[in-house]
Amino acid sequence: QVQLVGSGGGLVQAGGSLRLSCAASERTFSTYVVGWFRQAPGKEREFVAGISRSGVTTSYAESVKGRFTISRENAKNTVYLQMSSLKLGDTAVYYCAAAAASGIWSVFTRNSEYRYWGQGTQVTVSS
Repeated sequence: QVQLVGSGGGLVQAGGSLRLSCAASERTFSTYVVGWFRQAPGKEREFVAGISRSGVTTSYAESVKGRFTISRENAKNTVYLQMSSLKLGDTAVYYCAAAAASGIWSVFTRNSEYRYWGQGTQVTVSS
């Protein structure tokens, strides 16, 4: 059972930056694909970014490409989401998720592909 704890959310002005962290309890965290999702009020949860076990492969939603960067430090069992040039539309609860993967290059982009979820951290972008 992998436990994930997301942190780093907060209130930021449009154009600003935040870094989210996702800390995992699992010692074999390097065998898990990790993704970030977000859910705004009244909307479905959507994929934001994902990273492979090795960290070599990443994937981003079109809406965040060029502004967000996902990375991981397996030695610290932690995945990060660096968010820059934040927009009002980025306001949401952000969730990290993990799934075991056999391939070192795999990245998952769908909710259903992830088994473990963190509790969510609120990001609010103000004008």
